[in-house]
Amino acid sequence: MKKIESLAEYYQDYQESIDHPESFWEDKASSFQWMSKWSKVLNWEFDSPKVEWFVGGKLNITENCLDRHLEIRPNQVAILWEPNDPKEKVVKITYKELHIRVSIFANVLKNHGAKKGDRICLYMPMVPELAIATLACARIGAIHSVVFAGFSAKALADRINDASCNILLTSDGSYRGSKQLCLKAIADKALESCSSITSCIVLKRTGEKISMKPKRDFWWKEEISKVTSLCKAQKMDSEDPLFILYTSGSTGKPKGVQHHCGGYMVYAEYSFRNVFQYNQNDIYWCTADIGWITGHTYIIYGPLLAGATTLMFEGVPTFPDAGRFWEICDKHQVNIFYTAPTAIRALQACGNEFPEKYDLSSLKTLGSVGEPINEEAWHWYNKYIGREKCSIVDTWWQTETGGILISPLSNITKTKPTYATLPLPGIQPCIVDLNGDELLGNNVQGNLCIKFPWPSMIRTIYGDHERCKNVYFSNYPGKYFTGDGCKRDHDGFYRITGRVDDVINVSGHRLGTAEVENGINEHPLVIENAVVGFPHDIKGQGIYAYIILDKNSLSENELTEQILETVVKEIGSIAKPDKIQFVRGLPKTRSGKIMRRILRKVAEGDTSTLGDTSTLLDPSVVEGIIKNSK
Repeated sequence: MKKIESLAEYYQDYQESIDHPESFWEDKASSFQWMSKWSKVLNWEFDSPKVEWFVGGKLNITENCLDRHLEIRPNQVAILWEPNDPKEKVVKITYKELHIRVSIFANVLKNHGAKKGDRICLYMPMVPELAIATLACARIGAIHSVVFAGFSAKALADRINDASCNILLTSDGSYRGSKQLCLKAIADKALESCSSITSCIVLKRTGEKISMKPKRDFWWKEEISKVTSLCKAQKMDSEDPLFILYTSGSTGKPKGVQHHCGGYMVYAEYSFRNVFQYNQNDIYWCTADIGWITGHTYIIYGPLLAGATTLMFEGVPTFPDAGRFWEICDKHQVNIFYTAPTAIRALQACGNEFPEKYDLSSLKTLGSVGEPINEEAWHWYNKYIGREKCSIVDTWWQTETGGILISPLSNITKTKPTYATLPLPGIQPCIVDLNGDELLGNNVQGNLCIKFPWPSMIRTIYGDHERCKNVYFSNYPGKYFTGDGCKRDHDGFYRITGRVDDVINVSGHRLGTAEVENGINEHPLVIENAVVGFPHDIKGQGIYAYIILDKNSLSENELTEQILETVVKEIGSIAKPDKIQFVRGLPKTRSGKIMRRILRKVAEGDTSTLGDTSTLLDPSVVEGIIKNSK
């Protein structure tokens, strides 16, 4: 697929995609290998909702990730794997080798009774076999459901049972920094309440002693020795499900977001190639885990569809020290680096001496994903990692969108700190007020919606289409509601201001939590913070700030006064926090998302209904916050 190569071309393509969306996407889809062509590009209405792309088209996404590359790049590295322990050997898997290994494991799945439409759960560490197994599911038409290998047994069981998975793929254990986790023991506990699982296939990674249940548990290595490497790709309809990925919901019950084969394929490749301005032979590294949507779209599918070399990393950014990311970039001469603001801020706090040790001159594009990046972190990323020579793409998208929707295109469109900037061609964002009326022009702020379908958008919530309708399509009829607040500035650039439920109404003024957090982060001693609203007798809502500090010799009173002054300077007195609590950490999911729901409960003084905190990265953080709350 040809990529955009100039600003003029971006504007031309964008206008074309709005004026003639069907012919625009038909052109992009035509660059892929289809078993038979579609009869119609698009059917849609947002009331039900029902969206269908490339109607009647037949394909298998793995033929486009693997088979079509075999003639032109069989010996190019497809997956470059960097282990947790820097002393362990790097693994390089070529496109030819990956095709063979995917076909072999697809046959293993078929040996265990897997067929088109079955749901298969993957609970594995960040090893090449996880990517291989994901593609093997797609090869035979089974629907993969990857669960991050840090979730508890209950969380795993909930996801297996919701999708009625019949096969679980796991590992004896996993390495994460200096820690070793026994995944099989967690899986065993989960399977006590999962009657649908008939086979559990176990990869040996750590070599620790585990229990194997006869007739249910099988060793990965033994199973692949029983099959051949010939596996014809299953013919799939463009609108057949490809995967289910669970994301948190406001009700506490995870939502199984469902994505489909054809449209997801087209948009994953298109967005990857254009946002990162991928060129043949670039080394691309996304630091996410495959357990999250970023790993699905921008570690596996997007890069492999584009014939890229995608780097997978098993470990954490601070092991064996805070220079690990930069050591890997130097070692493999990484050209495109994509990570989360949480990681950037954490590494920033460790000091500039770590990135300064390494040659980062190969980098040309830096990406940010997961939440809006604050201005201080943006500038640090630009100066110390990009050496002020790299383009920074601050990407906005969601599990539900399947791919990046609003972002600069590297070295093509303009960047602005804290702004996701402009929509990709084919994406029609709109900002609406509380009544759902669209706010036209620039210098407006409201709720972000999308008013026209794009190929990789959510099709349903597994087993609960009504919930899909209620959550995403009922608030503003005729539009997909993102749940995010947004402002469009005088340049027409979009800035995400935080979740709508993270908007605080202070004396009639609506303040996005992200905006207040950015202001607090401007204080030089603030490493990270999270802001929530709490009931206030006079203002309606007050602002409660939880702040992690760098080491210092100032008193809490002095720091509080300085931070308040900083916020007044950055935003205005209306944004001054009413309460500030200094904390050692924030409650985060293992993907780095701050659980503001918990912080709101603490701020409200209601700690009896916090729910399950076992899936947090560090549950003990919550205990400390409660103990010292104001």
